[in-house]
Amino acid sequence: MSTETPPAPAPAPAAGRSVRRRLTIGLGVAAAILLLLSAASLALGAENLPLGDVWRSLTVGGTDADVIVRGVRLPRTLLAVLVGAALAVAGALMQALSRNPLAEPGLLGVNAGASLGVVVAMAYLGVTALTGYVWFALIGAAIATVAVYALGSAGTAGASPARLALAGAAITAALAGVISAIVLLSSTVFNGFRAWSVGTLSGRTAPVVMQVAPFIVVGVVLTLFLVSSLNALSLGEDAARGLGANVARTRLLGVVTTTLLCGAATAAAGPISFVGLVVPHMVRSFTGPDHRWLLPYCLLVGPILMVAADLTGRLIARPGELPTALVTAVVGAPVFVYLIRRRRMAGL
Repeated sequence: MSTETPPAPAPAPAAGRSVRRRLTIGLGVAAAILLLLSAASLALGAENLPLGDVWRSLTVGGTDADVIVRGVRLPRTLLAVLVGAALAVAGALMQALSRNPLAEPGLLGVNAGASLGVVVAMAYLGVTALTGYVWFALIGAAIATVAVYALGSAGTAGASPARLALAGAAITAALAGVISAIVLLSSTVFNGFRAWSVGTLSGRTAPVVMQVAPFIVVGVVLTLFLVSSLNALSLGEDAARGLGANVARTRLLGVVTTTLLCGAATAAAGPISFVGLVVPHMVRSFTGPDHRWLLPYCLLVGPILMVAADLTGRLIARPGELPTALVTAVVGAPVFVYLIRRRRMAGL
């Protein structure tokens, strides 16, 4: 009988390097896909443009395509990238903070607060321009989030994921009633609010992009600073404290960051569903639960989904277009069902 010793398994460091290499290559591939989709977004639409004309318009200017490329499609594409990144990162952040795989940006009442801000601006302040809605939507989102956190942390037990989720559901229901009451009193407000609440990137210009970009950039930077604490919190609050993480501070900063990301994204594009819910699960099935990889992938996959959804809505119904939120819902719902059936929602 042979007594030859079986070969030893490869050492763990080598396996770790292989995983890091695979994930690094994946980031490069995702970045390339996003660049290609962005180029297609600039070139395709109700009127298709050659890529050469698009490039000359972007780099030189003074061409016949400037009005379409610089005035319409470039701001729209940039906003799709910003909104997709904001919603995807916010979704991953909320799922980590609440340890709830069904958490999404509307959980803390952000969407409802932003909607109330827009309705109040329309009904009582005479705001009719989209650039005016942005600020009121941000203020409404911030107020709703503060109310949710105050309600969820009341009492001696403090803020827990379950209490925050229940507080968010209560505040959202209350704000929805107020919004309905205001909207139903005026047909003008109803029509204006309907146009915003459908969730679309149509008509968004450079000033809107410039208004929301700082909030989204700050929110993303704050999220990246929370990576270590989020990884610790995924093990449970007691384990996180044992590892030196400040759970209360992490949760508070997470709420502030979520408000910045979701408030700005919702203010600019209206309520858009499924991006913050589905993208983190899609990414997690490839990267695992480590937020050092999860968040950078969300920063790329979220914009990929948003740009692709916006481009699809423009192409399949041209010369008209479908709202971006409708396309994300049509695409996101089957993907989410598939992820549930594949049991890929574990590992938060």
